[in-house]
Amino acid sequence: MLSPSTPPSSGSSSSSSSPPKTPPNLHQNSQDPAAKWLVQKFGGTSVGKFAVKIAEDIVANYVDNHKVAIVCSARSGSTKALGTTNLLLRAASEALKPKAKTAGDSSSGAVTPVSRGIFGSRGGGTTSGNGSDHSSSPPTSPKARSRSSRSSSPIPLFGFTPLNGSSRQASSKVPDFYKTVDLIRDEHLIAARGAISDPEILEEIEDEIENDCDWLRNFLVAAKIIDEISPRSRDSIIGLGERMACKVMTAILRDRGIDAEYVSLEDIVPESELEAASEGTLGQDFYDNLAKALGERVRDCGPRVPVVTGFFGPVPGSLLRQVGRGYTDLCSALLAVGLKASELQIWKEVDGIFTADPRKVPTARLISVISPDEAAELTYYGSEVVHPFTMEQAIRKKIPIRIKNVENPRGGGTVIAPDAEAEALSPTSTNPLPEPLSYQSLHELALLNDEHKRKRVPTAVTIKEHIIVLNINSNRKSVSHGFLAGIFSTLDRFGVVVDLISTSEVHVSMAIEDGLGKKVLDRLIKELHKSGTVSVHSDMAILSLVGKQMRNMVGISGRMFTTLAKGNVNIEMISQGASEINISCVIDARDAVKALNLIHQSCLQIKPEGEQGRGSLYFSF
Repeated sequence: MLSPSTPPSSGSSSSSSSPPKTPPNLHQNSQDPAAKWLVQKFGGTSVGKFAVKIAEDIVANYVDNHKVAIVCSARSGSTKALGTTNLLLRAASEALKPKAKTAGDSSSGAVTPVSRGIFGSRGGGTTSGNGSDHSSSPPTSPKARSRSSRSSSPIPLFGFTPLNGSSRQASSKVPDFYKTVDLIRDEHLIAARGAISDPEILEEIEDEIENDCDWLRNFLVAAKIIDEISPRSRDSIIGLGERMACKVMTAILRDRGIDAEYVSLEDIVPESELEAASEGTLGQDFYDNLAKALGERVRDCGPRVPVVTGFFGPVPGSLLRQVGRGYTDLCSALLAVGLKASELQIWKEVDGIFTADPRKVPTARLISVISPDEAAELTYYGSEVVHPFTMEQAIRKKIPIRIKNVENPRGGGTVIAPDAEAEALSPTSTNPLPEPLSYQSLHELALLNDEHKRKRVPTAVTIKEHIIVLNINSNRKSVSHGFLAGIFSTLDRFGVVVDLISTSEVHVSMAIEDGLGKKVLDRLIKELHKSGTVSVHSDMAILSLVGKQMRNMVGISGRMFTTLAKGNVNIEMISQGASEINISCVIDARDAVKALNLIHQSCLQIKPEGEQGRGSLYFSF
């Protein structure tokens, strides 16, 4: 029986002692010694909606001429709430809910109806308390129905004997987390059955999905018994989403003739590293060692195409706390470093990074090349590019990052290039970029762009909405350093992140995200009143103009603010970063779209003779 603390692993994992035999005529990674690794990361929406397209139109076109490694996020659902990660978090929360007592519930704790669903049929859905089938269960294949009987007999669970027969019928209803696990199971079964035609591959992945969901039920039953889920246990629960997504993707790839191998990373961090590292922020040495271990694990796959879980096991202090839910992007960057990849490709449902959001600015253009600093600024101020820490891991090793569109695989995308190369290129360049990117191609492209380099324009303009501005005026009972110290200590206690700040000796204006909740915000304002009078402005937005070329652009700030004034857009506060590549101001949210278009037309439009086509209509920051 699987231990509740150890997630099930696929038989095709690279850590298995007997990897699967390779059927003839399967496409494998290039065996050319000169071939470089190419790491492709696919997000949850791409894996959920376009798994077949990924296999047929993307991986199949790269695998023969490159060494391809794939990293997958957990599958997204039809809505954000039905995404696998959100469902796993919901199931974890439901497991800790107190069980309501009912008239027929005589259990006292040891033997509870919590365990009943594990021993019912699995292929056709978990039965409810009255014996009827779940209406939401997916249709089952004959082989799946024949396999469902494997769990019909009682099995001891954690030393307890499960209820059966009439005892189950007299018990209370199945707990909520069973239904949530059923949703996760059904989503993955439907996806597998809709994409895989080979009956043997389908049967194997169905078994894997059922086993994974059985493990999750057992884990949550144990959590309910002890009434606790530790941060490390929560990490294990969350990691199941990536494991299931990668198993389904591996099966789809093999069904399409690609020799793929599932690679699970739940044990990639050695125990010695876990014990040596502190509970605080992990140092760069930890990530360097992890990158090396990831590279070694993937190279063990040989010619097979590794499909790697974005979840890389327990880390000191919890993966969710240390990294957050962007750990899959970080994993792909560390893998690229460990493999010394020629390029890291992050596949989204957009063509790349644009000069503005094309949904709001019709004249926005696709940016071919952008520097890491510019991409980081855009991420901070409203554009979902790549997290700066993730970028840092790849860029510091001179590995370019390319943003590409799953729905438009032939598009060039946007390259986040190491600084020396990116600075030589114009963001308005429309020259085709070869794949994967090389230093030689970057240099040649730079030489072709001398004319564009002379046209110094900002890179992009972005908007961050749902902003609150807090203005604090000193009560003059404290000198300036005490005034500022009191404000910043208060912000620290409440965990408030300040997006923009403007200060003088007796006045502070701050722009923060409107996500604290009314009660917390009221308490924060009450504390700030101890330092002075406080005024609050809601429904605001941050408008940011970003570009490395702006360092040498005399008058760009004047042009920006003059344009807003002529458009009757009121400015609440102004801030310019020390890097001089970002000029930001706070405006009313109702003026956001108008301001975006005004600034794009005034500051980012190039002359007609240099103007090129937009390249794509699809985009989302």
